Amino acid sequence: MVKIDEIKKVAVLGAGVMGHGIAELAALAGYETILRDINQELIDKGMSMIKKSLDKFAEKKRITQELADQSWARVKGVMDFGEAVKDADFVIEAIPEVMDLKKKIYKELDGKTPKHAILATNTSTLPISEIASATSRPEKVIGMHFFNPPPLMPLVEIIKGDKTDDETTQTTAEMSKKMGKMVVICRKDVPGFIVNRLLGPLLAEAARTVERGEATVEEIDSALAYKIGLPMGVFLVADYSGIDTIVKASEETKKKDPQAPGPQKLFLEKYEKGEYGWKAGKGFYDWSKGRPAIPTGVGDKFDPIPLFAPVINAAAWLVRNDVADPQDIDVGVKLGLGYPKGLCEMADDWGINKIVDILKDKEAKYGDYYKPDPLLTEMVSKGQTGVKAGKGFYDYAGAEWTYKATIFKREPPLVWLTFNRPQRLNAINQDLTEDLDHCLTELWNDEEVRVLILIGAGDRAFCAGADVSGFKGGTTNLAFEATRRLQMITQKMERFPKPIIAALNGLALGGGLEIAMACDFRLATESASVGQPEILLGIIPGAGGTQRLSKFVGLGRAKEMVMLGDRVGAEEAQRIGLVNKVFSSDKFEDEVYNFAMKLANGPPVALKMAKYAMNYGTEVPLDVGLVLESGVFGVLFGTEDMIEGTSAFLEKRFPKFKGK
Repeated sequence: MVKIDEIKKVAVLGAGVMGHGIAELAALAGYETILRDINQELIDKGMSMIKKSLDKFAEKKRITQELADQSWARVKGVMDFGEAVKDADFVIEAIPEVMDLKKKIYKELDGKTPKHAILATNTSTLPISEIASATSRPEKVIGMHFFNPPPLMPLVEIIKGDKTDDETTQTTAEMSKKMGKMVVICRKDVPGFIVNRLLGPLLAEAARTVERGEATVEEIDSALAYKIGLPMGVFLVADYSGIDTIVKASEETKKKDPQAPGPQKLFLEKYEKGEYGWKAGKGFYDWSKGRPAIPTGVGDKFDPIPLFAPVINAAAWLVRNDVADPQDIDVGVKLGLGYPKGLCEMADDWGINKIVDILKDKEAKYGDYYKPDPLLTEMVSKGQTGVKAGKGFYDYAGAEWTYKATIFKREPPLVWLTFNRPQRLNAINQDLTEDLDHCLTELWNDEEVRVLILIGAGDRAFCAGADVSGFKGGTTNLAFEATRRLQMITQKMERFPKPIIAALNGLALGGGLEIAMACDFRLATESASVGQPEILLGIIPGAGGTQRLSKFVGLGRAKEMVMLGDRVGAEEAQRIGLVNKVFSSDKFEDEVYNFAMKLANGPPVALKMAKYAMNYGTEVPLDVGLVLESGVFGVLFGTEDMIEGTSAFLEKRFPKFKGK
């Protein structure tokens, strides 16, 4: 079995939108990459798109120009099938979703690739096991479902066929992570896998709700966008994805799974009229003047929870049948569909008992399709109804605090707090600010923890500022309170008695930069960029940006960044004093760890006093600051750490500070 460090060459079959995007990722990950298609025109177009994308990433400082050039040099386009795959260690097929065509290709692959090669299919709908049946190595065939566009979307859904072995699954997961993706694993080859199996019931229920006269298209989309926080309403998603594609996918899923809802009347009517969505200029919305805006306010009276009840029912089926666990389901919909929260998280928030009651009511009115999954009824019978009960899909019992938008990782003497909203570029919402505030409180007097590290989930952003989806419908008073809340948290960070490191592993914009400036150190990847772009929204920074930025870069440069809204790359940010150090992306977390441990090995009391003296000393006249410095020096003189430090220096050994 080929292991991840033995993979040198990747072949991608199909140079279309998905294929050239996947090939770009493979090249960026350091692999010799072959892009193959059936004619030179398709290959040339795919190669051109790769070059354009790499150059754009370099222009936007997401990667260096050197990495872009190196990656481009690793890609080669060929027409000859045998030449493309003859010595490939890993093949990713991204050809059209036609089973007979895929089986024909896999039969050829079986005879022309090395026996150790893993054969992965990018299918989003077709059974992995049936594709694998065309080969003599079904244990090495696996689903590797990228989302469109592959270079930007952070998720890869890995699907095991009936005979896919664990080694193939592990290597494919490691390959995906090396490409910079987060991974969810669909443990059984079920129709729709994880993400599309959950999207289907939502589309169907939205259509049925309109057909029943319970709400309009606009009311549903408005409620989903502004009450739930989805990036697009469900009908706008349908228009964007293609109503023809949705109808065909629903028909295929229904054939394989009789319990699936199948294509709905509302979609079929659009399909028969040729109103496929944006590509036809018309679908549920008029696209003749560009992407339509979802109207605000019209969905205020619509309750979206009944819309999600059948989707949560489908999620329970996946859990009960050991297809996926709640974590993979939630990561899948957050990263694959852009949901602000996972389905299982939403169910726990709303109450499993409420979901079951809604399903039973629908079952009585509309039939067995809505019958609550046995897992849900069992959870209700056991009193496991969600957050309020202390247990639902997740266990909340005994936890003083449930981190909702961050991941709290305790590794004394360090704590890593990860902003965990990668589908929103880790943008700030109420949950994230509450998590950060609670983390500071919890660690304030914790003697085991000496350094706090803030970092963003994924590889695109530390924190890209406030979640603008929450702006519409807000009031001036709410805006004032929100900025004051974040201002108080950043002030709390400056008063925090331990060093805080902002690990800028991507964009640090708006409120994200304001949080970073309240930290004691800012360490960045080469591809990170920082800025205060609020002016482009017709507002100004609201969490200290107009006050702190000039202290780092001077008043003139601060005005330039605030009034023009320009971003600054990592190297320039270091040059002007906004960033302390810049590291390469592949070694970033190791370098952050080393930096943090160097701090953690220092004298805790002296570090706290140094932080206070410097933070407060800059706020007062020099004479007052010097008196403050003398007072702090006197406090430290005679502490156990001071005696230990002096003794270690004289004895030529490393000191062991205890914080006393």
